[in-house]
Amino acid sequence: KGTSAIMIDGGSGRILYEKNAEEPRDPASITKIITCLLTLENMDLNDEVTITHDPVTTGQNIALKKGETLKVKDLLYALMLHSSNDAAEVLAIAVGGDFDTFAEMMNERAKECGAKNTTFHNPNGLNPDGQEHNWTTAYDISMMAREAMKNPTFRKLVTTTHHKIPATNLSKERKLKTTNPCLGVYDGITGVKTGTSKTAGFCFCGSAKRGNTELIAVSLNSGEDQRFTDVTKLLDYGFAHYESAAAALPGDAPQTLPVEHGTAATVPLNYESPGHCLMPKGEGGTLEAVVELPASLSAPVAAGEQVGRIKILHQGTEMCSYPITAAQNVDALSFRYCLRLLAQSLLLRN
Repeated sequence: KGTSAIMIDGGSGRILYEKNAEEPRDPASITKIITCLLTLENMDLNDEVTITHDPVTTGQNIALKKGETLKVKDLLYALMLHSSNDAAEVLAIAVGGDFDTFAEMMNERAKECGAKNTTFHNPNGLNPDGQEHNWTTAYDISMMAREAMKNPTFRKLVTTTHHKIPATNLSKERKLKTTNPCLGVYDGITGVKTGTSKTAGFCFCGSAKRGNTELIAVSLNSGEDQRFTDVTKLLDYGFAHYESAAAALPGDAPQTLPVEHGTAATVPLNYESPGHCLMPKGEGGTLEAVVELPASLSAPVAAGEQVGRIKILHQGTEMCSYPITAAQNVDALSFRYCLRLLAQSLLLRN
């Protein structure tokens, strides 16, 4: 069994099971979750990349060559299906310009995902020649995977089993196959990533969705096949003991909110659907949605700005929450704006 493990609700991030989940571990190629996410957020899938260095040949690779030109899309399939270490390097340079800058981007993005104890030194999880390996925790990996799974292209990549990279200027066609044997086998599987190295052991971050429930489970430093058993057993337990439940928005929820010192007296509100919360089986009907808003706002107010939230409670305990946002901009009153109003008022009188 894995040295450390965790299972979370993919929707809320709530922890359902943990074992040494905050223990620092080497993630090996699970590192590539963040490499992939940063690439998706900074490059177009059809962008072409010409390799400017001699790519690494250690571990999993697709024999990329200096001077070879490939599309970002094909490099991403190599990264996430075949777990190519050379593709990770090429993408890191394409996005960050150099490895150090990309590592800084990785660490910043990891924090934004909710990671608390993660330090990346490279984009692929290798630690050649005694270099310090990447450090993270099962908890942090679950948070990074949860954020990455919000990206529909990421989802497509990690649920693909086979991909062909067309012939390039320096290579024949390459055929790729996923390193995740659960794809197409485990009911509802939606990803995510394997990892293996001497310091990391055998690792797996897996996710599955059934109905409105998506769970993410991680096993680190396990056995070669045991890592998949670890994760699927956790997922089985989660689906057997929890269910997704929704709470209706209160009928008297305010549709606008007063704005002080603004160019409008009120601002309309957008309510994100309360969605679903994971509950113990049979307890879904006990949820209550509570609207939490201030009495008023002070201008300026920006469209999309979070101004409150919907709390989902179970017997008085908050299970999850969803944002309430401003539907439009409201500028602050200015001297020039007041003069214009006064001028318009005088014209209407005359």
